[in-house]
Amino acid sequence: MTDLTKLSELSAQVRRDIVRMVYQVQSGHPGGSLGCTEFFVALYGAVLKHTPKPFRMEGKNQDLFFLSNGHISPVWYSVLARTGYFPVPELNTFRKINSRLQGHPATHEGLPGIRMASGSLGQGISAAIGAALAKRLNADKRWVFCLTGDGELEEGQCWEAIMFAAHHKVDNLIVTVDWNGQQIDGPTEQVMALGNLPAKWKAFGWDVLVLEQGNNLDQVVAMLRRAKRRTGKGKPVVILMKTEMGYGVDFMQGTHKWHGKSPNQEQFEQAMQQLPQTSLGDY
Repeated sequence: MTDLTKLSELSAQVRRDIVRMVYQVQSGHPGGSLGCTEFFVALYGAVLKHTPKPFRMEGKNQDLFFLSNGHISPVWYSVLARTGYFPVPELNTFRKINSRLQGHPATHEGLPGIRMASGSLGQGISAAIGAALAKRLNADKRWVFCLTGDGELEEGQCWEAIMFAAHHKVDNLIVTVDWNGQQIDGPTEQVMALGNLPAKWKAFGWDVLVLEQGNNLDQVVAMLRRAKRRTGKGKPVVILMKTEMGYGVDFMQGTHKWHGKSPNQEQFEQAMQQLPQTSLGDY
């Protein structure tokens, strides 16, 4: 049984970690990280079958996760540390010289939990499909998960991959789209409208689920579990997850302006006052 109280506390602490990491180096992407906190906490805390130690790159008999929109690394690093992949104090090295915690996730530093370098947008779904097909070839019955952004869907490679997955019936794959309506240059509707996303994914042959409250931890856990039940039926599954960029910090919420902007000292203190302290403790 999932302990939602513990997961809620973890969510609160992860948000504090995100703001602190970005503030300390005056660099990074807080908006999408804050908006996807519930997703990462639900995935790693309640849904994913994974073994932090020892971390094995091939992930045999484990569920795999690929982050396509790699700029939201702060939330991933925080959750990886808080679930045992590496020491929590290492978060203090985020984006610093010779750190394993690069601004965009990378593999050559050997950071546990990272299976592909990401941040070059549009590539994550393709990588996840490859991993899912490898599991099929190896008779490995576990799942492959991938997170991408709605603005990222403006990349043509995404739609090639989406078409490929349906054609090859990659039905051990669950893709989640962070549907926050924002990208670096403004609202997606102004930069390049995405149209009817559920209808598009359905037309491409996917089983489509829509999560209206992607910042509701209970609902995210339930939707990820529902998605798993929908696999194995000849279609890949997508969750279109509506979130609010910057969720949890009022002056960051709902605007593209905090996509890749760091808070100054006054804003940092204001944000930390809004985010409740937890028994887990700041790093």
